[in-house]
Amino acid sequence: MNNPLLNATSLPLFDQILPEHVGPAIRQLIKNSDRAIDIVTDQSFPADWQAISKELDVSTEKLSMAWGAVSHLNSVADNPELRSAYNESLPLITEFFTRLGSHQGLYAKYKKMDLGKLNSEQTQARNNALRDFLLGGAELQGSDRNRFTKIQERQAELSQKFGENSLDATDQYAYFAELSELPGVPQDVIDTALIAAKEEGKAGYKITLKMPCYLPILQFCVNQELRKRIYRAYVTRASDQAPADSLKFDNTNLINEILKLRHEEANLLGFSNYGELSIAPKMAKSTEQVISFLRELAFKARPYAEQDVKDMREFATNTLGLADPNAWDFPFIAEKLKEFKYSFSEQEVKSYFTEPKVLSGLFTIIENLFEVIIRPDHAPVWNEKVGFYRIERDGDLIGQFYLDKNARQGKRGGAWMDGVRSRWLRPDNQKLQTPVAHLVCNFAEGVNGQPALLTHDDVTTLFHEFGHGLHHMLTKINEHDISGINGVEWDAVELPSQFMENFCWEWNVVKNMTSHIDTNEHLPRALFEKMVAAKNFQSGLQTLRQIEFALFDMLLHTENLQGKNLMDILENVRNEVSVLKPPIWNRTAHTFSHIFSGGYAAGYYSYKWAEVLSADAYSYFEEMALADGSTNLLAGKRFRKEILETGGSRPAMTSFQHFRGRDPSVDALLKHQGMTEHA
Repeated sequence: MNNPLLNATSLPLFDQILPEHVGPAIRQLIKNSDRAIDIVTDQSFPADWQAISKELDVSTEKLSMAWGAVSHLNSVADNPELRSAYNESLPLITEFFTRLGSHQGLYAKYKKMDLGKLNSEQTQARNNALRDFLLGGAELQGSDRNRFTKIQERQAELSQKFGENSLDATDQYAYFAELSELPGVPQDVIDTALIAAKEEGKAGYKITLKMPCYLPILQFCVNQELRKRIYRAYVTRASDQAPADSLKFDNTNLINEILKLRHEEANLLGFSNYGELSIAPKMAKSTEQVISFLRELAFKARPYAEQDVKDMREFATNTLGLADPNAWDFPFIAEKLKEFKYSFSEQEVKSYFTEPKVLSGLFTIIENLFEVIIRPDHAPVWNEKVGFYRIERDGDLIGQFYLDKNARQGKRGGAWMDGVRSRWLRPDNQKLQTPVAHLVCNFAEGVNGQPALLTHDDVTTLFHEFGHGLHHMLTKINEHDISGINGVEWDAVELPSQFMENFCWEWNVVKNMTSHIDTNEHLPRALFEKMVAAKNFQSGLQTLRQIEFALFDMLLHTENLQGKNLMDILENVRNEVSVLKPPIWNRTAHTFSHIFSGGYAAGYYSYKWAEVLSADAYSYFEEMALADGSTNLLAGKRFRKEILETGGSRPAMTSFQHFRGRDPSVDALLKHQGMTEHA
């Protein structure tokens, strides 16, 4: 078989990879890597960084790239055949990397290395490796070691199934509405729903739980019954509260088993709970510090959140005739209240953010700020609408990225960045390998030949993911385990992404990435000023919502669950921090993919933690702004040098201190979100 996953090309052959290629390629690449492990752990092989890297890392990188391509396709182009092939190889991959991460012979080689022969990058990478060996079970013996391996394999299986259930429960749902049920819904959403229904040979308008459809229904649809129907379907996905025909996707038992296994894993490694294990390689010093941080922030945000709810209830009663609003009413009330207070609607704003113009504006700010050039490039892709680009400086290639913007069937929701390959001065040929990234979003498609329209939230999401991409691609570190986002503490990895979001509120940036769908005019300055005035609309409520998720996640992984269940802990958290409690049948935790099928278990607090860093970092740009309000390029250079280029080569706190000249402060975050009066 001519297997594209075994092809020695530098980029994945996405247009050629078929399900039948997966198993043979993964088995062969694991076999090759096992051979490399045997070689480097032989008694006669030197405990030398470069020698081990040349033999072992070169081999395992080929395996990682192949599996990364398969995993990516599984996320963006899911189908039964690919899913089956992925799941067949998942145990092999999990077993291999668990064994690699706990290999006692390899651990011994790293411990024996002569530190005098290592440069600073290699020293940092070795220190990380020794820590990861410990956390990977390298010092476990006998039955404990075997049990640890079984736990890793089972957790991988359960997490994958959790993600599949979440995707399938979302994709399965459809409600075919009459036009009369859609008053207030934006026209582009209606047009998309009509096309979707016609494609299935159905009458009416196909309403789905994909975010470009779900959110506008909740925000704009005047029909309260439709809002309730769609809300209930969304918040009971993959749970015991779903309709009978969807109960097969219920994630309850998976969650319980995942939590039990994580606790057992932590105990095997000498931690009292999984939260402690999760914190071990992060910036935060302890679970207690994280919980205290979240509760302090909740205390400061609460007065603002309470006022947000009071304002909505009064407006609903006095203006909308909704005396006793429900959970499915509040997004609608919030949108109407914002329109009333600030005299604009999200729909009005959306008509200026055409996708091509937004991309052009994004690329321009990045080019100016970080002294690079972004050009279209060519590579095999998994969907004809996926773009591929290259980043250059002074004619030299720095990095490349795929951009997959649109929502579609078989593509999991949300937005993310992940690496295809990392920057690396390869030990096998001494050539510099440039980094490549995936940037994935889930925006609505354009309709009737028109370019897609993005909400301002969509634009912010795009900037956020591109911040991750810049962190991965602009690095100057040559050891691939600490280049880009590799080796960066998980609770600091959101710093560049959240930092980039700030530019979506700068007039000089926004002006140049807007072009009205009909008139081609820029967003009017007056409308922008209304947006800025509304920027912190309900920031208290939004902050408490994120803290609710983060505190729930941390308590779920630190408390003794004996006699309690998932919903007990969530209810306790809501009683503590929430000012707008959802219905008792709400099961949003059952699709909380970040912590059950992503990398954020006992780490969701990272968003708020890094938001403190990013707000403080951006305040430096504000202090350094030029007289006309434009960005001082010296600030951009400093950020690039101290944050982006250093990657994981030093502790994130050190990088922040080098950039800011001091420790981070929460004050900038509270100020940026308009929460200083009560702070």
